[in-house]
Amino acid sequence: MCGIAGIIGRLGPENRAALKRMQAAMTHRGPDGEGIWEAEPDERGFGPMLAHRRLSILDVSSSGAQPMQDPATGDVVVVNGEIYNYAELRAALGSDASALQSSGDTAVLLRLLGTRGVDAIRQLRGMFAFAFYDRSAHKLTLARDPLGIKPLYVAYSNDRAADWSVVFASELRALLASGLLKDVRLNPDAVASIVWSGFVVSPSTAVVGVESLLPGQYREFDSAGRELRTIEYWSAAASNEPRLHEADVEAAVKECVRMHLVSDVPIGIFLSAGVDSSVIANLAQQASAEPINTYTLVLREAELNEGAPARRIAEAIGAKHHEVLLTEHFFLDQLDAALDSLDQPSFDGLNSYFMSQAVRQAGLKVALVGSGGDELFGGYTTFRDLPRIFEWTGRARRFFPNLRANMLRSILAMNQRTGTFPPQTRWAKLPEMMTQGENLLTLYQLAYALFLPESQALLLGDVALHSNLADGLPDGMRRRLANEIAGRSSLSAISTMEQRLFLGERCLRDIDATSMSASIEVRVPFVDHVLHDVVDRLADEDRYEPVRSKSLLRRVGLAGLDPALFDRPKSGFELPIERWLRSNLGRQVDATLRDPELVAPTGLNPQPVARLWDAFLEGAPGLYWTRIWALYVLIRWCHRHRVYL
Repeated sequence: MCGIAGIIGRLGPENRAALKRMQAAMTHRGPDGEGIWEAEPDERGFGPMLAHRRLSILDVSSSGAQPMQDPATGDVVVVNGEIYNYAELRAALGSDASALQSSGDTAVLLRLLGTRGVDAIRQLRGMFAFAFYDRSAHKLTLARDPLGIKPLYVAYSNDRAADWSVVFASELRALLASGLLKDVRLNPDAVASIVWSGFVVSPSTAVVGVESLLPGQYREFDSAGRELRTIEYWSAAASNEPRLHEADVEAAVKECVRMHLVSDVPIGIFLSAGVDSSVIANLAQQASAEPINTYTLVLREAELNEGAPARRIAEAIGAKHHEVLLTEHFFLDQLDAALDSLDQPSFDGLNSYFMSQAVRQAGLKVALVGSGGDELFGGYTTFRDLPRIFEWTGRARRFFPNLRANMLRSILAMNQRTGTFPPQTRWAKLPEMMTQGENLLTLYQLAYALFLPESQALLLGDVALHSNLADGLPDGMRRRLANEIAGRSSLSAISTMEQRLFLGERCLRDIDATSMSASIEVRVPFVDHVLHDVVDRLADEDRYEPVRSKSLLRRVGLAGLDPALFDRPKSGFELPIERWLRSNLGRQVDATLRDPELVAPTGLNPQPVARLWDAFLEGAPGLYWTRIWALYVLIRWCHRHRVYL
């Protein structure tokens, strides 16, 4: 786990200084080492320059330092992440693996790409973003892992006279620190995305002119920075392969956990009281000769505290358990640092920040989490509710063609009588879902929207006129999702959308940013494209039924544990931000949301924002804390980084 950055441009002092600034901006991603490399210049004096910050996990010796150059080929690579099947790939290289300079995964990746070509990326299992320079072909390749665990951001120069053509980095903030981006402006699509979803959806980013490489994608450039091709080397499209069965899933899950335990430094596990992290901890303990270390974030608020059940689960597994107490006072004391850890505005991620800080203070560098299990096996209420709504609205449209308009008028009239701001619940969204719900992707986006469309328009004002989103999604992501859910059942399509959006665009990005702020590598065993393909070949009744129970995952991952340990209502870990917003936290949020000079430059309409805050404080129905928090974090992020419309 590291940070990478690079420039294709003139190999001179200005770009070298810019690259050093990007590298320094990512020190938290790799406090164990740093390195810079540059290619031979072409006739214009242009070429690639690569930088790296190292967090030593595999081969912690100096032999694993990056940028790494292959003495046999002259090729160079910088990598952020881990290749979990590197030992298998090393063996498959045969004689091509001779005299590798490091025992770790980077040397294997470098030799594999150099001898088998960039399409060998399809053989990798892991979380990664890398830049690979083919010295003989004078080509630079940028790539991301199939499910988007590791980020990579790219910007292109619009000035042909400029001394650079392409700049890239593991963090958007590193690109801002380069000083190469002129006239930095807030992306209207990002503002609209935050108001819709609470996070920015790729390939858009918060900054105009900067884009995210999509998961499962690589791009090739010549040494002058001209883009040669973009390849989507992996897709979550529906499979036509023969069906698989429970035994196949059991083997795949256990293999995935074992692979994610490969490390030359100690490992911890984030353990909530839920099924997913308990499966990871249980299988990790079975694969370990020593007691594993588990960590749980505990709260004083009894109704949200998972400490006692997590403690019992850890004891049953045989783990060495640790509890991290998070109080309101400590939360407020660390809030600025926690929010600063977010690379892009998002209403999520703070629990990962506090847990990562605790694990780092315990002396660990690597932690496993259970993220991804709900998406794979249907753990969310969406899997129960959305197919019903989809079926019901379809019937209503066929048999009662005038029902949509009548319901819409009635519910809108009711909303107008509810006070300063209308409810934003799913029931309040139902008229819009009736009108727009012919498409499951549209219905999914409406169900997850923080605000009703008319409320979005109110909050965004003129920004709505400049946004190019459709159903809250940039065109590139919308087209990809439409292709990937085509031919799937409703449950399978929802699973794909949950993996690509809720998990990929929100959870994984926030986990990466917040954990790396503590120099912690967080691994996600359930987020593996090979495991995805195995589970995807199950029949729906085997994979999801009973819906939300994750019965299959319980059987393959919790065997030997008392089922009573998990016999309680499902509840994802959630900080008591709603309660804290009505006490001490509310004071600083109040000062922000009521100040038009702070709100307006971020693209939000100050008067509706203030009314929304008033309605929340008054206890208006359907105004959950996430609505408030998403806007507050956006405003704070913009002023922290001086990025405005």
